[in-house]
Amino acid sequence: MTTNRLLKQTMRTIRQESRHLAPTWLGQWFKWLAPGLFVKRWMLISAGGVLLVSLGLAIWVKLTPIFYLMQFAADLLETLSRLLPSYVSGPLVLIAGVLLILWGQTRTFGSITNVLMTDRDEELVDVLLTARRLNRGPRIVTIGGGTGLSTLLRGLKRSSANITAIVTVADDGGSSGRLRREIGGLPPGDIRNCIAALADEEKLLTELFQYRFKAGDGLVGHSFGNLFLTVLSDITGDFEQAITASSKVLAVRGQVLPATLSDVCLWAELEDGRRIEGESSITKANGKIVRIGCTPPNPPALPRALEALYKADYIVIGPGSLYTSVIPNLLAPEIANAIAERQVPCVYVCNIMTQPGETDGYSVADHIRAIDIACGKPLFDAVLVQKQPPSAKALIRYAEEQSHPVGVDRDAVTKLGRRIIRADVMHEDEETGLVRHDSERLARVLLRWYGRRSRES
Repeated sequence: MTTNRLLKQTMRTIRQESRHLAPTWLGQWFKWLAPGLFVKRWMLISAGGVLLVSLGLAIWVKLTPIFYLMQFAADLLETLSRLLPSYVSGPLVLIAGVLLILWGQTRTFGSITNVLMTDRDEELVDVLLTARRLNRGPRIVTIGGGTGLSTLLRGLKRSSANITAIVTVADDGGSSGRLRREIGGLPPGDIRNCIAALADEEKLLTELFQYRFKAGDGLVGHSFGNLFLTVLSDITGDFEQAITASSKVLAVRGQVLPATLSDVCLWAELEDGRRIEGESSITKANGKIVRIGCTPPNPPALPRALEALYKADYIVIGPGSLYTSVIPNLLAPEIANAIAERQVPCVYVCNIMTQPGETDGYSVADHIRAIDIACGKPLFDAVLVQKQPPSAKALIRYAEEQSHPVGVDRDAVTKLGRRIIRADVMHEDEETGLVRHDSERLARVLLRWYGRRSRES
């Protein structure tokens, strides 16, 4: 009795476990039949190859062994049909064949998964489906720099792998500025941030790339990624190749490109007549900017950046510091001309708060005018602005720094021929009161607007 009870309990447990496992197992298996994976066709081709090999061998040996083999199989089937009716033996043989096929294919894909997915919890088929979905995403070109652009890229990479980030190389402050002055070459800071933002969830490598030294003679304040890019560009002799190699290390979705390979230096003319040289000095001057440019003037754009713009389905400018992150990219006339010529949706993501020493008292229309004046022509047809204002706590915190929400002057924006997209794309840190764009919300709103525009056209 004890043995029978134990057997019944074991069978009951097995049935319960199989109920839970079967749907998951079957679901994972049927995913391999999803369209677009390019797996089914190769399996059928392989099966056809096996049949051709068998046929070739049969012809080569003049069918003699094949004849006896088929005769043996016929005798065996005849014997089975006498022992078991065809309505029993047929399904049994069919089920046995299906089980062998499933077992063989499962072990095959399992072996492939063990080799390719050693450090990931996802199933191989899920990774392939995700890659297929991302590769079919729109070709998006983003233009800017600083933390604003990297925030946008973190959200967009979840919807498309066809992303190109065109990044300013006018930075001359912090670690990038020190490397630029002491070693020469282009500043790597904004490039590094964008590469890390587009990394394919390689957490350890991304943290390494963003690591900032806290001790060491001459190392304090430098980030490992900045040093890595600087050294690699010296080894390869080409900053562009250094970026490409770094992107491969971090498995970047898309590509990160400098706007130009020229060693540009920003300058700004202020309302009080002063001329300020250097990107980091412009904000510190605390004056109203009336004109901005760079030395040397009209730097040539990177050819790959122009190629990406001419192939783009969607162009996003910003977010980022207006005069020191966004406009510097557009001072390369070829980039501004390429954007203006493209008849594709183009959006400017306006900052949520004004930036002291750069955009004091600016409205949305003021941002648009500044870009139009710097480029000599309108580039985008819509502007994305934050809908709800920050909390009272955040407003008080920013007011102490002479920063306020960017005002939305609808009539002025309309007169400039732009559409306004109003949406809640803000993230506010409850502890510090810092206001930033939320990467997921921002990407979702931009992609939704792009989908709507695509349907309209």
